[in-house]
Amino acid sequence: MTIRQRLSVLELTLPAPRTPAFNYQAVVEDEGLAWVSGQLPWQGDSTDLVCSGRLGESVDLEGGIACAKACVLQALSVLEDTLGGLDRIRRVVKVVGFVASAPGFNDQPAVIDAASALLIEIFGDAGRHARSAVGVAELPRGAPVEIELIVRCD
Repeated sequence: MTIRQRLSVLELTLPAPRTPAFNYQAVVEDEGLAWVSGQLPWQGDSTDLVCSGRLGESVDLEGGIACAKACVLQALSVLEDTLGGLDRIRRVVKVVGFVASAPGFNDQPAVIDAASALLIEIFGDAGRHARSAVGVAELPRGAPVEIELIVRCD
Protein backbone atom coordinates (compact mmCIF):
# COMPACT_ATOMS: atom_id res chain seq x y z
CA MET A 1 0.00 0.00 0.00
CA THR A 2 1.33 3.44 -0.88
CA ILE A 3 1.46 6.20 1.73
CA ARG A 4 -1.26 8.07 -0.18
CA GLN A 5 -3.45 4.95 0.00
CA ARG A 6 -2.68 4.63 3.72
CA LEU A 7 -3.72 8.27 4.25
CA SER A 8 -6.98 7.55 2.42
CA VAL A 9 -7.67 4.48 4.58
CA LEU A 10 -7.05 6.63 7.67
CA GLU A 11 -9.36 9.30 6.20
CA LEU A 12 -6.59 11.89 6.33
CA THR A 13 -6.21 14.66 3.77
CA LEU A 14 -3.01 16.59 3.21
CA PRO A 15 -3.41 20.34 2.82
CA ALA A 16 -1.75 22.15 -0.07
CA PRO A 17 1.94 22.76 0.67
CA ARG A 18 2.60 26.22 2.05
CA THR A 19 5.30 28.48 0.73
CA PRO A 20 7.49 29.85 3.55
CA ALA A 21 6.65 33.43 4.46
CA PHE A 22 10.29 34.32 5.12
CA ASN A 23 13.79 33.51 3.86
CA TYR A 24 14.08 29.74 4.33
CA GLN A 25 13.06 26.51 2.63
CA ALA A 26 10.22 24.34 3.89
CA VAL A 27 12.34 21.22 3.25
CA VAL A 28 16.05 20.72 2.60
CA GLU A 29 17.08 17.35 1.19
CA ASP A 30 20.73 16.45 1.74
CA GLU A 31 22.55 13.12 1.52
CA GLY A 32 19.54 10.90 2.11
CA LEU A 33 17.91 13.06 4.78
CA ALA A 34 15.10 15.56 4.43
CA TRP A 35 14.93 18.27 7.10
CA VAL A 36 11.47 19.82 7.47
CA SER A 37 11.33 23.36 8.85
CA GLY A 38 8.92 24.01 11.69
CA GLN A 39 5.31 23.57 10.60
CA LEU A 40 2.39 25.33 12.22
CA PRO A 41 -1.11 23.89 12.72
CA TRP A 42 -2.92 25.49 9.80
CA GLN A 43 -6.54 24.51 9.40
CA GLY A 44 -6.42 22.68 6.07
CA ASP A 45 -5.79 25.10 3.22
CA SER A 46 -7.10 28.15 5.09
CA THR A 47 -5.10 30.98 6.60
CA ASP A 48 -6.49 30.14 10.05
CA LEU A 49 -4.74 28.09 12.71
CA VAL A 50 -6.58 25.14 14.27
CA CYS A 51 -6.45 27.24 17.43
CA SER A 52 -4.14 29.83 18.96
CA GLY A 53 -2.74 30.57 22.37
CA ARG A 54 -0.85 28.62 25.00
CA LEU A 55 -1.46 25.21 26.51
CA GLY A 56 -2.58 25.45 30.12
CA GLU A 57 -4.07 28.87 29.45
CA SER A 58 -6.40 29.38 26.44
CA VAL A 59 -5.74 25.98 24.79
CA ASP A 60 -6.60 22.66 26.45
CA LEU A 61 -4.82 19.34 25.95
CA GLU A 62 -7.34 18.24 23.31
CA GLY A 63 -6.70 21.43 21.31
CA GLY A 64 -2.94 20.90 21.56
CA ILE A 65 -3.31 17.33 20.31
CA ALA A 66 -5.37 18.53 17.32
CA CYS A 67 -2.67 21.10 16.57
CA ALA A 68 0.12 18.50 16.73
CA LYS A 69 -1.72 16.32 14.21
CA ALA A 70 -2.30 19.29 11.90
CA CYS A 71 1.43 20.10 12.05
CA VAL A 72 2.27 16.55 10.94
CA LEU A 73 -0.09 16.81 7.97
CA GLN A 74 1.51 20.13 7.00
CA ALA A 75 4.95 18.54 7.25
CA LEU A 76 3.91 15.62 5.05
CA SER A 77 2.47 18.04 2.53
CA VAL A 78 5.74 19.95 2.10
CA LEU A 79 7.69 16.68 2.09
CA GLU A 80 5.52 15.28 -0.69
CA ASP A 81 5.96 18.50 -2.67
CA THR A 82 9.75 18.48 -2.28
CA LEU A 83 10.39 14.75 -2.65
CA GLY A 84 7.86 14.17 -5.41
CA GLY A 85 6.04 11.59 -3.31
CA LEU A 86 5.82 10.27 0.23
CA ASP A 87 6.85 6.76 -0.80
CA ARG A 88 10.44 8.01 -0.95
CA ILE A 89 10.38 8.22 2.87
CA ARG A 90 12.13 5.20 4.37
CA ARG A 91 12.04 6.25 8.02
CA VAL A 92 11.02 9.09 10.27
CA VAL A 93 14.26 9.77 12.14
CA LYS A 94 13.39 12.60 14.53
CA VAL A 95 10.49 14.78 15.62
CA VAL A 96 11.06 18.05 17.44
CA GLY A 97 7.91 19.53 18.93
CA PHE A 98 7.54 22.96 20.47
CA VAL A 99 4.54 23.66 22.69
CA ALA A 100 3.59 27.21 23.69
CA SER A 101 3.07 26.71 27.40
CA ALA A 102 1.62 28.79 30.22
CA PRO A 103 3.58 28.73 33.49
CA GLY A 104 2.99 25.42 35.23
CA PHE A 105 1.98 23.50 32.10
CA ASN A 106 4.31 20.50 31.83
CA ASP A 107 2.42 18.03 29.67
CA GLN A 108 4.33 18.84 26.46
CA PRO A 109 5.15 15.13 25.87
CA ALA A 110 1.42 14.26 25.75
CA VAL A 111 0.83 16.94 23.11
CA ILE A 112 3.74 15.85 20.90
CA ASP A 113 2.90 12.18 21.43
CA ALA A 114 -0.15 12.77 19.21
CA ALA A 115 2.24 13.64 16.37
CA SER A 116 4.34 10.56 17.12
CA ALA A 117 1.30 8.29 17.17
CA LEU A 118 0.04 9.68 13.87
CA LEU A 119 3.40 9.12 12.17
CA ILE A 120 3.48 5.53 13.42
CA GLU A 121 -0.10 5.02 12.23
CA ILE A 122 0.85 6.27 8.76
CA PHE A 123 4.32 4.73 8.35
CA GLY A 124 4.16 1.73 10.69
CA ASP A 125 7.51 0.80 12.27
CA ALA A 126 9.26 3.20 9.88
CA GLY A 127 7.39 5.98 11.69
CA ARG A 128 9.08 5.26 15.05
CA HIS A 129 11.56 8.01 15.81
CA ALA A 130 13.63 9.90 18.33
CA ARG A 131 11.83 12.93 19.75
CA SER A 132 12.03 16.12 21.76
CA ALA A 133 9.04 17.90 23.29
CA VAL A 134 9.94 21.42 24.36
CA GLY A 135 7.86 23.99 26.21
CA VAL A 136 8.29 27.59 25.05
CA ALA A 137 6.75 30.92 26.03
CA GLU A 138 5.41 31.76 22.56
CA LEU A 139 5.45 30.52 18.96
CA PRO A 140 5.07 32.36 15.64
CA ARG A 141 1.60 33.68 14.78
CA GLY A 142 0.32 32.66 18.24
CA ALA A 143 0.42 28.95 17.36
CA PRO A 144 0.18 26.52 20.28
CA VAL A 145 2.37 23.89 18.57
CA GLU A 146 5.17 23.82 15.98
CA ILE A 147 6.75 20.61 14.70
CA GLU A 148 9.95 19.84 12.77
CA LEU A 149 10.74 16.48 11.17
CA ILE A 150 13.83 14.73 9.91
CA VAL A 151 13.20 11.78 7.58
CA ARG A 152 15.45 9.35 5.70
CA CYS A 153 14.53 9.10 2.06
CA ASP A 154 15.80 7.39 -1.06
